[in-house]
Amino acid sequence: MSTSSPTSTDRPLRAPAAGAAAAFWRYWTATTVSGLGDAVTAIALPLTAVSVLHAGGFQVGLVTAAGYVAWLVIGLPAGVLVQRLPLRGTQIAMDLLRAAAIASVPLAAALGVLGLPHLVAAALLVSFASVVFDVGNSTFLPAVVPPEQLTARNSLTSATHAANQLAGPSLGGLLVQLLGAATALVTDAVSFLCSAALLRTLPRAAAERPAPSAARPSFGAQIREGWRYATRHPVVGPCLAEATCVNFVCGALMAVVPLFLVRTLHAPAGLVGVLMAAEGAGSLLGAALTPRLAARFGTARTLVYGSLFGVAAAPLMPLAPGGPGLLLFALGNAGFGASVVVLSILTRTYRQTTVPAALLPRVMATVRFVSWGAIPVGALAAGSAVSLWGARTALALACALTVLSPVVLLSSGLRGARELTDVA
Repeated sequence: MSTSSPTSTDRPLRAPAAGAAAAFWRYWTATTVSGLGDAVTAIALPLTAVSVLHAGGFQVGLVTAAGYVAWLVIGLPAGVLVQRLPLRGTQIAMDLLRAAAIASVPLAAALGVLGLPHLVAAALLVSFASVVFDVGNSTFLPAVVPPEQLTARNSLTSATHAANQLAGPSLGGLLVQLLGAATALVTDAVSFLCSAALLRTLPRAAAERPAPSAARPSFGAQIREGWRYATRHPVVGPCLAEATCVNFVCGALMAVVPLFLVRTLHAPAGLVGVLMAAEGAGSLLGAALTPRLAARFGTARTLVYGSLFGVAAAPLMPLAPGGPGLLLFALGNAGFGASVVVLSILTRTYRQTTVPAALLPRVMATVRFVSWGAIPVGALAAGSAVSLWGARTALALACALTVLSPVVLLSSGLRGARELTDVA
């Protein structure tokens, strides 16, 4: 498929002038509230498996993988579904489904019937609903934000996500210590309900109106068109490959870090939350610095420098001893988090400003299908590695794989470019 400039009918979505700011802030508030609950669940769910069900390494990896496996199952069709369904109504329905799935865990624990299959099933339901919700969310932002503001708005949303990652695990660790791991999940269920209520107040955007069925290509043809664009584009393609490498490592870390901190370093639940929150601190700093770094060095160079920084920071995590040495883990976690958020902001902004509007949901779905599909694979691989060699060795292997990120970028047309838009 040609990657030349879009025609007049395929330009990226433009933000409506009236009410755009109000719509953005309601959207931002909804995602912030939901994101805080998610950050609590990120620590409460694996700790429920570890502390309540006494799960082993592979079982924790299975729970983590279940939270992302839907990207491998419906990641590609989700882009077409989002285009064919009313966006706002679909997002509200997905919020309500996720609230019910998460709320079932503390309910089952209170009744004494919680088991690993229930935990995996709840994670799967949340995973499938999140796929549809996230693809829709990624196409909503450029509909209400002018193109010249997208980098700043993406930095804000990434900084907010980082703040949630900073406060959420700490709050989650505290709630786990005070209430128990399963009960702490109530926070996430409530956050989804609040998000649904806020999204209900958003106006119906013109961009969410499904196209007449007579004008639609076949379902498969639409999926293939998005796939070709995402994988063959000289910028989107290499960035997709790098994101896949990074997310494999992220999936591995999600599975192995709780076990490493609890069973290898013997950290209490409250401290585990603080240590995992260090990623949010790094992400917050990375989100704040990304616009300045991109302006000074260029978007393409900033991507490469950011990936190299992640390679240098990640190995600090498995090197950490117990006691005061846990600070070394926090530094490595923060540095890797900063590296990841730089990649996320710059590549997401590039896609939102250059991909034709008619293709954007399908391109975003393809990117998530491939890159986020690596998360459950990484989680299962790390869980198996823990069972074979122990948590510290598994963590060290995962961190060593961060070197693939700059290798992919420097092997593509981005090498030597200052800006992503410079790549032909």
